[in-house]
Amino acid sequence: MSVNNTIWNEYSFTELNTGTLYQILALRTQVFVVEQDCPYQDMDGLDQAAWHLCGVQGNELVAYLRLLAPEVKYTEPAIGRVIVSTGQRSSGLGRELMEQGMQAAQRYYPGKGIRLSAQFHLQSFYASLGFQPEGDEYLEDGIPHIEMLR
Repeated sequence: MSVNNTIWNEYSFTELNTGTLYQILALRTQVFVVEQDCPYQDMDGLDQAAWHLCGVQGNELVAYLRLLAPEVKYTEPAIGRVIVSTGQRSSGLGRELMEQGMQAAQRYYPGKGIRLSAQFHLQSFYASLGFQPEGDEYLEDGIPHIEMLR
């Protein structure tokens, strides 16, 4: 059963309505820019090529990730912009979000691995989902990251 009755929706960029897109960009800004105190260019030109997985409770977006096709960012499909809203952390929603994202990746790109750029402090979380580190730690927007492959 879904954590806290979360409803999961997948959208291509052209399927996003303005309200959903606004919620996505607001949550990404809240977490990646404000909370992490990291001014960076979130809108990187890849959203148009992505599948957007949204976890909604009531009318509130509480979890989100984007899935990129192979060869858009990496050779493999890529999961990125993984977010759980502040009030929903430690509820198991992050694990459910990633499981939903991995299932979507296998549906859209069967038989392919999945790559992500993990914040270094979340490496053990992603490892628990079957991702293995590849390469060395690096800074992305001033935050330590590591590539991981499943």
